[in-house]
Amino acid sequence: MQYAILCYNHEEITSAWTKEEDDLCMKQLLAVQEPLKQQGKLGPVARLLPTSAATTLRKTNEEPLVIDGPFAETKEQLLGFYVVDVENLDEALGIARDLAKANLAMGSYEIRPIQMFIPNELK
Repeated sequence: MQYAILCYNHEEITSAWTKEEDDLCMKQLLAVQEPLKQQGKLGPVARLLPTSAATTLRKTNEEPLVIDGPFAETKEQLLGFYVVDVENLDEALGIARDLAKANLAMGSYEIRPIQMFIPNELK
């Protein structure tokens, strides 16, 4: 089963890292990713640009409203995500634990099962 591991943190902390701190964190995270890649369990991984680069489209009763910025109701920001293909939630939680240990900052990882949606006409 595929799981999304969503990485949340305080953007003001991670964007204040020096290049050396950022490089160290990325190196440690890559050390977690590489074995998963070798085992065929690692899907897409993305590091998102800061929320200052975000645009939000909010559905309204009229035309959808486009707003600069994320405007999510959260104290932490979504900084990136992993998609892993593993046997069960326990294995996904183990990977999230390894990612948390490798990360230099405090934060949280949301683990959510993925249900594939590909209509027959797109296959």
